[in-house]
Amino acid sequence: MFVVRKKHTPEQHTMSFNFNLPKVTSIIYPALCLNCNCKISSKEQAICLECDHNLPRTNFQNRKENQFLVRFWGRIPVHAASAMYLFNGNESVRKMIHELKYHGKTDIGTRIGKILGKRLRKNANFDDVDMILPVPLHWERQRERGYNQSDSFAEGLADSMVRICHKDNLERKINTISQTKKSVVERIENVANIFEVKNPKLLEGKHILLVDDVVTTGATLEACAEAILKIPDTTVSMATIAITV
Repeated sequence: MFVVRKKHTPEQHTMSFNFNLPKVTSIIYPALCLNCNCKISSKEQAICLECDHNLPRTNFQNRKENQFLVRFWGRIPVHAASAMYLFNGNESVRKMIHELKYHGKTDIGTRIGKILGKRLRKNANFDDVDMILPVPLHWERQRERGYNQSDSFAEGLADSMVRICHKDNLERKINTISQTKKSVVERIENVANIFEVKNPKLLEGKHILLVDDVVTTGATLEACAEAILKIPDTTVSMATIAITV
């Protein structure tokens, strides 16, 4: 008597083999805190709860006139501004930004965006924000990196604030060289008139929250805001993951 054995399809073999793969992977390659190098849970993302508690938060969302907003006085009208962390000399913040910007850890940007978004919702200055726009990379640089680090931060903010995120309406027309070693004046000149709004009608009469990873001199954010404020009846506010002071 012959017994006919039912053959497994390739999909069934794959499903059977991968059933416990995530658990095995987490054992072999456990997620570690960027700061203290201890094992962290999937809910903690990049920084353990203890280290996260000790990160230098700005709490700018609780102050209408703060160091972020003051930076743009006499330069461009900014309605409100806030940053999550102080960047200066803090190794944990530096590591988080570095992992987000160069190693594809976009979950860091999303997580911080969600946290800051909850805080901005409690501030009346951000109540009437209509949409969120991340500062764009030039298409050549984004193709090299594979993503724009500000997009995930913007998406996290949009999720918490229940707002629309338009990632493609603001365009960087020129692929400028790095701003890192430039003076304030050189940074402003380096990004002058390099941004363009592709669909101005979409922004008419709107309060825009412009977001980036880090604000230093504010030259890039200023250049983006100038492009937006050319559109009738627009208002610009700003938010970043970190700020240098």
